[in-house]
Amino acid sequence: MEWRNIYRGLLMGATDLVPGISGGTIAVLLGIYDRLIAAISGIFSKEWKKHIGFLIPLGLGMVIAIFLLASLIEWLFEHYPGPTQFFFLGLILGVLPYLFYKAEAKQKFKSKHYVMLGIGAIVVAMLAFLNPNEGTVIENVTTSTYILLFFSGFIGSSAMIIPGISGSFMLLLIGVYSTIISAISNLYFDIIIVTGLGIAIGFIVMSKVVAFFLNHYYTGTFAVIIGLVIGSSLAVFPGWPESVPMLLVSVATFIAGLLAAITLGRIEYK
Repeated sequence: MEWRNIYRGLLMGATDLVPGISGGTIAVLLGIYDRLIAAISGIFSKEWKKHIGFLIPLGLGMVIAIFLLASLIEWLFEHYPGPTQFFFLGLILGVLPYLFYKAEAKQKFKSKHYVMLGIGAIVVAMLAFLNPNEGTVIENVTTSTYILLFFSGFIGSSAMIIPGISGSFMLLLIGVYSTIISAISNLYFDIIIVTGLGIAIGFIVMSKVVAFFLNHYYTGTFAVIIGLVIGSSLAVFPGWPESVPMLLVSVATFIAGLLAAITLGRIEYK
């Protein structure tokens, strides 16, 4: 078991709760993205024991973070949405140097890769113009609700595993984000289990798709990923605060996020 993955899972789980930032982005920052994709896509292979040893502590950390931090994230976005988003904006931008390093951009990027990067950025930036709806908490849970939650989990996790695309943001677009966060905060296990099954299956399916592209089109795939992350920074940007004190706080949290990303990257990429 790679028990160091517990703290990595804590970081990934915390960011997966935040609309606009992907756990996949943090996996790149932590230097485990390729390994994560290989482990999830190979969970039913002959080397399943090795992959399980990697995934169990990572998943444990993510589950702990989601249950412990769901209420905190909800509170921060309710009372201090601007500074909170600026922190995660700094975190996203701080990931970019490590993405370029991972892609060996200086040596391998050609004109077509920069075009692919631009397309990726535009696609995700366009999400900023959508009007996501948290949706009201679903009180009357029926069979159709469970089906909606299952497929929401599937779509959300498929997005989560791709750096730059936020699974939480997808849940906002579908309108079930509030229901799922409320279920986690209040331990509604029926909703948690159904959504969790969708998330697990989505992870497996999308990891195989990403693994195929990484194996056959590594540089091009990372060019798109970098574009997605750049675009996500535009989607996360909340606009400039109206008051000077809030502006100063937002700048401070942005710098904190940037420094956190740089520090983590230096530790993990040694």
